[in-house]
Amino acid sequence: MNFHRKKREKLEISITPMIDVVFLLLIFFMVTTTFNKETALNIKLPQAEGEEPEQQPKVINLTIDAQGTYYLSGDDGLPRELVNQKKETLKGELQKLAVVSPNLPFIINADAKTPHEAVIRALDIAGQVGFKRITFAAIRTQNP
Repeated sequence: MNFHRKKREKLEISITPMIDVVFLLLIFFMVTTTFNKETALNIKLPQAEGEEPEQQPKVINLTIDAQGTYYLSGDDGLPRELVNQKKETLKGELQKLAVVSPNLPFIINADAKTPHEAVIRALDIAGQVGFKRITFAAIRTQNP
């Protein structure tokens, strides 16, 4: 009689299925998460009544926060803060954009608590450098 025990194979834990599940979760969260420009900066747009314009394929956005800080959208659509809040700095940046694309819509996204002076300065400079299609962003009022 042979009483020798069979040699057991070593148990191994395969982490490949776990990695697959982690990648699937990562892809799920990337697809279901929404990103928009308004969440990048903490601004509250003023309310207004009216029709929403049809979506333009490309626009130039100037965002002004409650402290009067200017953020200009780049080619990627993400707002970037200007170096300083001087009139000359804003004018220089807008002149660069006006040379390349003066016919694009120019949208001013100003916080509801933005100083009036900052908004008027932006509107004045945009007109001076050659933008013709200037508008303001607002959110539609909620009618009960």
